[in-house]
Amino acid sequence: MNKYLCIILIFTLAQACNSSSKRGEADNKRVLTVTIEPQRYFLDQIVGDAFTINTLVPPGTSPETYEPAPSVMIEMGKSILYFKVGNLGFENAWTARLSSNNPDVGIVDCSAGIELMGGHDHSHSDEDSHLHGAMDPHVWSSPRAVKIFTGNMLDAIVNVDTENEELYLSKFEKLSDKIDRTDSLIRNLLQHTPSRSFIIYHPALGYFAKDYGLRQYSVEFEGKSPSPSQIKDLIDIARREKINTIFIQRGFDIKNAEVIAKEINAKVFEIDPLKYEWDEELLRIASILARETDE
Repeated sequence: MNKYLCIILIFTLAQACNSSSKRGEADNKRVLTVTIEPQRYFLDQIVGDAFTINTLVPPGTSPETYEPAPSVMIEMGKSILYFKVGNLGFENAWTARLSSNNPDVGIVDCSAGIELMGGHDHSHSDEDSHLHGAMDPHVWSSPRAVKIFTGNMLDAIVNVDTENEELYLSKFEKLSDKIDRTDSLIRNLLQHTPSRSFIIYHPALGYFAKDYGLRQYSVEFEGKSPSPSQIKDLIDIARREKINTIFIQRGFDIKNAEVIAKEINAKVFEIDPLKYEWDEELLRIASILARETDE
């Protein structure tokens, strides 16, 4: 009996040491920080398990209203690189603070080199664009823009780890192929979509719409809930353009979307443009738009 107890004890200690060793390896990995989950997805494809990757904005939280706690800044200070989207919500103020407090953390603007759209959506009162802010930061909804976006990520990684450049280049090539496949599948899905327009609560698919010849109309008006007259204008546009799809993101109030949907006989779909599975979510959005209206 004692012999068996000794064997179990030795096995348990070996497992514990192994787990401790793995934890130690993870703790010793260099840290990268990103703003949103799609960025973590891209980095995972490029670096594999060579780094620990932290995401600032928790799932289900809007990056445009997110306020990081002071402890988050301390954690960010442990990173060798911080990959910001470019101009998203809190990023500008916090990036300046990070640079001041942690000058050794490299800051990467993932949107550098991307032709940015104005922070607008189609107006609720006419078909002209209506400016409601700075540049639109939601570039990751466009596979075309993501090719540049991820290229900026690759360059930054290679710069801090030149020894493994070939490995990262190989992984990046596979990621680029995946982005191209996603783009091709979306184009095929949307080739004969019944309506070229859609409504979304928060205008997060502007680059997606531009890539595929679609028109995005938002329920939100200048970052605020719409007034009754603005809802009426949107309903008129929806009827004129035969819109049958309304998207609402996680965490947003669905009531106004449901009112509009009832008036125009459209369906409301919850989507998550901030989802880690970037390609899956874009394909799901395209599939919804491409569905038959009489289903």
